[in-house]
Amino acid sequence: MAALVLLRAGLMRPRGAQMALLGRTLLRRPAALAAVADRSVPARQSHSPPQQGHGSSKAASLHWTGERAVSVLLLGLLPAAYLYPGPAVDYSLAAALTLHGHWGLGQVITDYVHGDIPIKLANTGLYVLSAVTFAGLCYFNYYDVGICKAVAMLWSL
Repeated sequence: MAALVLLRAGLMRPRGAQMALLGRTLLRRPAALAAVADRSVPARQSHSPPQQGHGSSKAASLHWTGERAVSVLLLGLLPAAYLYPGPAVDYSLAAALTLHGHWGLGQVITDYVHGDIPIKLANTGLYVLSAVTFAGLCYFNYYDVGICKAVAMLWSL
């Protein structure tokens, strides 16, 4: 780290033939990394294997945008649930919470489940869990007091 500071300040000149340009400053690549980099091993683009259905970067970008939109929607639904409780907000919360949880757990599966069969089983379980969660929240909204009133009742305890 100290060498990097000295190199960037121009107080020290790098030694050796392996150089890299960072900003406007030349940096020396360590010999161990230079030896590894010289092998022609193709670099992976991400830490996860390519998934079916996400073949293009445009689809991944739209998925990421959708995740951010649902997160922002949830931020707006929380005060709306407090100020204007009702069926529309209850069902919107049911859909947004289920979708947010589904995408979040999907990322956990992508990061921590490896192998073809375990991934298929985990994704199937995730779809079943998400469907049961959404159905249960809709059932609760239709036949009981709803999400907004239930939270209000919990707060009044």
